[in-house]
Amino acid sequence: MKLRPYLNFGGNAGEAFRFYEKHLGGRITAMMTFGQMPGPSTVGPEWQDAVLHASISIGDIEVMASDVPGNFQPMRSAYLCLGVDSIEEAERVYGVLAEGGEIYMPMAETFFALRFAQLRDRFGTLWMIIHERPMPKQD
Repeated sequence: MKLRPYLNFGGNAGEAFRFYEKHLGGRITAMMTFGQMPGPSTVGPEWQDAVLHASISIGDIEVMASDVPGNFQPMRSAYLCLGVDSIEEAERVYGVLAEGGEIYMPMAETFFALRFAQLRDRFGTLWMIIHERPMPKQD
């Protein structure tokens, strides 16, 4: 069994996934538009280039997505938590995801992490970025 996050976008899923591929070291493994769907179209001409289904591998996780015609609402209560291996990588990722987005908790050192931040990127995806603090071993 595998748990895969599935994200909905309001018409910019392809742009978001190409951005994540470039800046997060991801690899897009599938992308199909509404215009590529067989049979008669279920959406208007303005949605023919919107994403019907896509998937991207980031680290060892596969994230899937699509554009949602109609009354799209950005993610509200679920975050993608991106764990990184260094302070420098945390700062870099924070910089690219924060650009044009909304910061909920700026990048900072905390009692549980050397770096931690929470934000919504310009595509509407909620992120937590963490470079965890080494915890003492429990006996």
